Amino acid sequence: MAFAKLDDLEAIDEIIKAHKFVFLYIWRDGCSVCHGLYPQIEAVMKKYPQIETAHINVAEVPEVAGRFEVFTVPVLLLFVDGKEYLREARIVQVDLFEERVRKLVDNYVDQ
Repeated sequence: MAFAKLDDLEAIDEIIKAHKFVFLYIWRDGCSVCHGLYPQIEAVMKKYPQIETAHINVAEVPEVAGRFEVFTVPVLLLFVDGKEYLREARIVQVDLFEERVRKLVDNYVDQ
């Protein structure tokens, strides 16, 4: 499952409204942390096919920074029913992130 590339705020809003679970990876060119973390996060998200995934380059869509209060990159956001439930930024412990995603998905699937 490849991450969709989103190019504007309208596309971001549409994906968040259209799916129960949405994961956004906000990054920028020239960010070594962004590029190093992405394949690790992509591997985690492949385990959760029920989560719609997308990435946004803040250099191409600068208004995303204001909309989601992004002060550094990368930023990882997980939405459930249109609400932000999980946020990680800059230095992310992948195993801890995966555990938080698993618990969140399990809680909503069991309801």
